[in-house]
Amino acid sequence: MTGHITGQTTGLTAGQTTGLTTGLTTGQTPASLSQVRGEVLWPDDPRFEAACGGFNLARTHNPDVVIRPTCTGDIIAAVSFAAELGTQVKVHTTGHGAGPRARGGVLLVTDALREASIDADTARATVCAGTRWNTVIHAAGPHGLLPLCGSSPTVGVIGYTLGGGMSPVGRSYGFASDHVLRAQMVCADGTIAEVDSGSEPELFWGLRGGKLNIGVITKLEFRLMRQSSYYGGGIFYRGADAAQIMHRFVQWAVSLPTESSSSLALLRLPDMPDVPEPLRGRLTVHLRFAHSGDAESGARLIAPMRAVAEPIFDLVQESAPETIGAIHQDPQDPMPAREDSTLLDRMPEPAVDALLNAAGPDADVPLIVVELRHLGGALAVDPAVPSAVSGRDAAFNLTVIGPYPPPLTDVVDRASATVLDAVRPWSLGRTQANFHGMSGDIRDAWAPDILARLDALKASWDPDGVFV
Repeated sequence: MTGHITGQTTGLTAGQTTGLTTGLTTGQTPASLSQVRGEVLWPDDPRFEAACGGFNLARTHNPDVVIRPTCTGDIIAAVSFAAELGTQVKVHTTGHGAGPRARGGVLLVTDALREASIDADTARATVCAGTRWNTVIHAAGPHGLLPLCGSSPTVGVIGYTLGGGMSPVGRSYGFASDHVLRAQMVCADGTIAEVDSGSEPELFWGLRGGKLNIGVITKLEFRLMRQSSYYGGGIFYRGADAAQIMHRFVQWAVSLPTESSSSLALLRLPDMPDVPEPLRGRLTVHLRFAHSGDAESGARLIAPMRAVAEPIFDLVQESAPETIGAIHQDPQDPMPAREDSTLLDRMPEPAVDALLNAAGPDADVPLIVVELRHLGGALAVDPAVPSAVSGRDAAFNLTVIGPYPPPLTDVVDRASATVLDAVRPWSLGRTQANFHGMSGDIRDAWAPDILARLDALKASWDPDGVFV
């Protein structure tokens, strides 16, 4: 059907009477969509299916209509249209997360809104609704500025930041949401709210870490870190050395200064040509390290891990800020995956042994990644302006990721549960919002008092539940 709506009709036929189009007669365009400049895709459009997908192919959407805005006015029109028809809006950028699916209603795909501007003098960035981190990284780097992006540079800035945002240098600077300065939001009633610590302070608190579905963030301004280089990268080891490496890692990580961030992952990468041969089709161990100080101190700090076992690859070196997205070597291509996680309050030797028994060299599990990420440092410090971020009180975050095509779903479900059950005695019983994954309710990420405030914000700003 019509892709670009600029006042013409949508070309609806008499048979198209989904939840959205019921009540519309042939040839009618709802008034609220008549001026949309971006794409409006109905199910018979050949582009519709691709627009409903995302990075995680296990979480596809099934809306009645996809709207791909090119400006804030398009977003207002989409929200007004949903309110007019009494249906819901799901906001979607890259599909890395595992949030609620769109089941009918409007899927608002913001990926065309990728603008990012850098103010080098004030070390600030302003981004639009669909901006990905790689855009910010490469715009900021030449100015000696480092954004608090996640492990994957292809993740959307806004969705990541609304959930807190745990950077490879997070122990040095805290959560990405700690550095948000202001936001612009299209509200459920189609109006625009300008939000900062002085205007709408309670909403500003909730937007930073509460992963609220109460509007569409169209602009976000945040601080960048003045850091022209970092010392970091990854070291890969043989899976046979996993036990000694993991025990040493836990002892080493808790001794590191705030300037150093690290994680350790058990990898079972597929036997595929694009995977380096020494890592292909076997268990390996991947240490991830980022030090915000000078190269000399970074090399001294990582020396014990360089000596714990013979590496397959040692990629740790002094690097420019533009390379920050390469530390974790996250996959770049979409795939179906199941992700689950839990926050841990400590990781004593029995916990390490339990994790190794469940996912180490002697375990036969179809899991691509089992990652133990060291927290603390600046991640544990409340910002000057309080926020709703979850996970500040945890010592480690454990994430489990498995391939999730239909033939493997049951076995991956069981394997993921087995790994999480193994460390349950040391779990806080909560998750970090951005790592929550597919099991249980994402509300498990926050303590009851935080949830009560977030629920109050939802009731106040989106009383009719326009956003899902």
